[in-house]
Amino acid sequence: MSEPSPRRVLILVASGPSTPARCAAPFHIATLLACMDAEVTLYLTGEGVQLARREVAETLRAVDGGEPLLHFIRNAKQAGARLLMCRQPGVQLDPATLIAELDEISSGGELAQMILEYERVLTL
Repeated sequence: MSEPSPRRVLILVASGPSTPARCAAPFHIATLLACMDAEVTLYLTGEGVQLARREVAETLRAVDGGEPLLHFIRNAKQAGARLLMCRQPGVQLDPATLIAELDEISSGGELAQMILEYERVLTL
């Protein structure tokens, strides 16, 4: 009997600094799914791209006194999740300002392809 292929889950992260209470959840869910042997990709889009900025990830907290967002990002990465960020046309990014946990800056076309290919797509 052959091993079943891993389930693939794409999590679109659209929340950002204006809604801090919503920012840790996508990474927490990604960690749980990756621990259950799912292939998980987190895709930062819209305001969510701000979460890849080191200064934001190191200081933003979902709740007062809670862990910074970078804690949740690192947990997801350690569990095996991939972290992609949408390329924003016309916006120049200094790679030195981005978190090391970011795997790739990707295009909208690549996102569209993933939406079609993945078994589950969540927007958080």
